[in-house]
Parts: sequence; structure tokens; C-alpha cells
Amino acid sequence: MLKALKALAVWFSILALAIANGLLRETLLLPAFGTPSAFILSGLLLSALIIAVAWLSLPWLHLHRPGQVWLMGFGWLALTLAFEFSFGLAQGKSWPVMLEAYTFKDGNL
Repeated sequence: MLKALKALAVWFSILALAIANGLLRETLLLPAFGTPSAFILSGLLLSALIIAVAWLSLPWLHLHRPGQVWLMGFGWLALTLAFEFSFGLAQGKSWPVMLEAYTFKDGNL
């Protein structure tokens, strides 16, 4: 149970970084580089941040078996998708609009 709470805490830190990354993209990268480049830079930056946080959190999480790491990763994926789609629905977005983010259109990674 403690490992699950720790993994949830790490996921919330990743969520905070993702929100900060989105703000950076919207305020600085889009005006400076345009849509495709801004989305690519933002996606690469967020990927690097997630990998760094996950890697640095491993000793704290005490995950000793590959199955534990995979379970945590799939848990994070499920939480992320639930958050994204819940947030989108709360904003009144349709499913096709929300799923468009997963087509990698216009550089959106």
C-alpha cells in the first residue's frame, strides 16, 4: 500500500511538470517557434522530464522486480488517461477532439 501511495505522489509531481510544460509551450514556445516546432520541443522536454523523475524516484519507491515497475508504469498511464479525458469532458470537448491529440498531427507528440 505504501508503494502505491509513493507511486501516486510521483505521478502527481509528473502531472505538475506536465502542466508547467504546457504553460511553457503556450506562452513561450508557440510564439517563438510556431505550432509544429513548439509541440515537438514541448513533447521532447516533457518526455525527458518524465524519464528523469521516474529514474530518480526508483530508489525511493523500492521497486525490486520488473513486474512492479511495469505495474507502476501502467498505473501512471491509466491515471494520465483518466485525468486527460475527464478534464477534456469537463471542458465540454467531444471524444473526437480529445482523441485528435493522439494522432501526432502538427508535431503533437
